[in-house]
Amino acid sequence: MGKPTGFLEFERAEREYAPVDERTKNYKEFVVPLSEDEVRTQAARCMDCGIPFCHTGCPVNNQIPDWNDLVYDSDWKQAAINLHSTNNFPEVTGRVCPAPCEAACTLNIDDNPVAIKSIECAIADKGFAEGWIVPLPPEKKTGKKIAVIGSGPAGLAAAQQLARTGHEVHVYEKNARPGGLLVYGIPDFKMEKRLIARRVKQMEQEGITFKCNVNVGVDIDAKELQEKYDAVLLAMGSETPFDFFAKAPGRDLDGIHFAMDFLPQQNRRVANEKIPPEIHQISAEGKNVIVIGGGDTGSDCIGTSFRQGAKSVTQLEIMPRPPEKEDKAMSWPHWPMKLRVSTSQAEGAKTIYSVSTTGFSGEDGKVTKLNYVEVDSKLQPVEGSDAALDADLVLFAMGFSGPIEEGMLQQLGLDVVPRGRFKGVDSNEDNYKLPGDNNLFAAGDVRRGQSLVVWAIREGRQAARSIDEHLMGTSVLPR
Repeated sequence: MGKPTGFLEFERAEREYAPVDERTKNYKEFVVPLSEDEVRTQAARCMDCGIPFCHTGCPVNNQIPDWNDLVYDSDWKQAAINLHSTNNFPEVTGRVCPAPCEAACTLNIDDNPVAIKSIECAIADKGFAEGWIVPLPPEKKTGKKIAVIGSGPAGLAAAQQLARTGHEVHVYEKNARPGGLLVYGIPDFKMEKRLIARRVKQMEQEGITFKCNVNVGVDIDAKELQEKYDAVLLAMGSETPFDFFAKAPGRDLDGIHFAMDFLPQQNRRVANEKIPPEIHQISAEGKNVIVIGGGDTGSDCIGTSFRQGAKSVTQLEIMPRPPEKEDKAMSWPHWPMKLRVSTSQAEGAKTIYSVSTTGFSGEDGKVTKLNYVEVDSKLQPVEGSDAALDADLVLFAMGFSGPIEEGMLQQLGLDVVPRGRFKGVDSNEDNYKLPGDNNLFAAGDVRRGQSLVVWAIREGRQAARSIDEHLMGTSVLPR
């Protein structure tokens, strides 16, 4: 490596955040980037560790030690080229990925991993600033037409790979803007949408056609669409939310909503995008907000609620409070179970662990209380522990059970199983084709169940190779 003793000489430094009272007044990104010199210093900490365990944590196979070395040597342009050879959207993963690569870093044995995520984001941002990231249209066309249904990270990654190899690619998106959850799920304060718009512009210049406001299975028959194209990639995501409280008392009270009914509305407001009049407007302003679920989506609900002016925000988690520090001997280099406080939680949310919601109470048809009970280590109710919390807005952020079955999947005759996979889909990551004599492929959350953005990008890239091989007999696209 460029600095063999860097990990001994330099301490880990991370990006800082704007103060809470400042950042909660708007929806802009609040991460303060490191300077170029600081990024170079952090890159110098990457060890010549022989076996780069960071690779085991990165689904897109980023060549992390390689571009760390290039950054240390100030060869930023080559670092950007290297980074983009494995990851179509590093400016996205450099902002919203939880960085399993850092958990797998050899230096994480001592709780001081290389600041991989910060370096990745810095490379991508500098690449755009310097004009190095440009459209890469194909030299010749193959004559094959491919439809990609869904423009989330899996669909976008697949579309870009396929277009660059010469196929004509049409991306169908039911919303007004391409990007899927990158645009309508992740709040702007975590990732501003100009980043996605910039990528979409690049992809259009590479020959990709985006057909927005087209809901396949509703606005257009999926079977007819299938017949028009040489291949169709299903990348619609896993959009059916879990509702563990469907039969709970008071579930029908006003003020109880799924997270993905709440978050997209605010993203549309920030973008000055019209919210259809038939959609019930949801706001946390002046309310006691309860968020059920402890993952990223729950955290996004917390941060959005504070910015809307919530009176209080409480997060409920049925699992016990995780340990503050993991057992390295048991976990490393895998993703550890330990206490993590998100930037949104740090803005003032209260988190209650080991509780299970039993129902809701209200007045005049509106929710006013959330009823719960404490649970033991086996998640069984603790007798006599019943209690209630003030609740004017309750948001369910408990994950997703699979794709929407009505419409497109019915028209294509496809069955699904829980967590989003189609029945009969080969789990082999070299084969993304749906079973049978057809031209259908699947990638992303719709194939593997809800997961991370970085996994969706990997699936999109691998599905593109699978489609290319199916149509052309061979493929030069990377695995």
